[in-house]
Amino acid sequence: MIMKGKKGLIVGLANNKSIAYGIAKACADQGAEMGFTYLNDALKKRVEPIAAELGSTKVYKLDVGDEADMDAIASLIEKDFGKIDFLVHSVAFAPKEALSEPFMKTTKQAFQIAMDVSVFSFIDLTNRLTPVMSEDASVLTLSYLGGPKYIANYNVMGVAKAALEASVRYMAVEMGAVGRRVNAISAGPIRTLAAAGIGDFKQILNWNEINSPLKKNVTIEQVGNSAMYLLSDLASGVTGEVHYVDAGYNVMGMAAVEKDAEGKSVLCWDAAEK
Repeated sequence: MIMKGKKGLIVGLANNKSIAYGIAKACADQGAEMGFTYLNDALKKRVEPIAAELGSTKVYKLDVGDEADMDAIASLIEKDFGKIDFLVHSVAFAPKEALSEPFMKTTKQAFQIAMDVSVFSFIDLTNRLTPVMSEDASVLTLSYLGGPKYIANYNVMGVAKAALEASVRYMAVEMGAVGRRVNAISAGPIRTLAAAGIGDFKQILNWNEINSPLKKNVTIEQVGNSAMYLLSDLASGVTGEVHYVDAGYNVMGMAAVEKDAEGKSVLCWDAAEK
């Protein structure tokens, strides 16, 4: 099995519909041993059964905004695992009003919260866990097309993802000096708890399905398998990358077109509506 003997930490798993679950499941299926974090007691009740399903009893409270939690996590990991071979960061947050109001109405406080939770937590957590990482460890975070491109209603989270992707590149250089790798997965739209906060998300799903080269949306299983590859030794020569798993939608420069009954080109969206 590809991940046999590998040990890792999954940060930000919320339920069995989340991308983090897809990643954890793919890694577990390939023999990895993992620990999981939970934000609070309410989420602990969700995470513990998932950890058990995936063969783990190691769950840790970790609020990335809580200094006590962040100070404690490395020693907890060292106690239970010694060294870990991979880290998955699946944490992002922006206040609701920062996603519903126009981007230029974003308040300073909302901007700082989005950047702190969604970006700095990745840098900070990696720094704190570096002492308990193996020499060839792999670090992975989750991005979205709303970072490099404009996506309606993504607003301040798009700016945060752009900063996150830039962080991946800078971290890859610094961590690469000792053989560790840093990458990101940019997944297509998926119905997750996090996606529930994005306005008109159903329309985004429909648009991606109609206009992506593969004419479908991706699943957490597909994202999980790609992430497992990046975390494994199969990707030992890959770092600093933002790997798209979005049915190819990111390559599109305009909406796809089809021919109508009269042989005229029409947008796939328009054709679907008819």
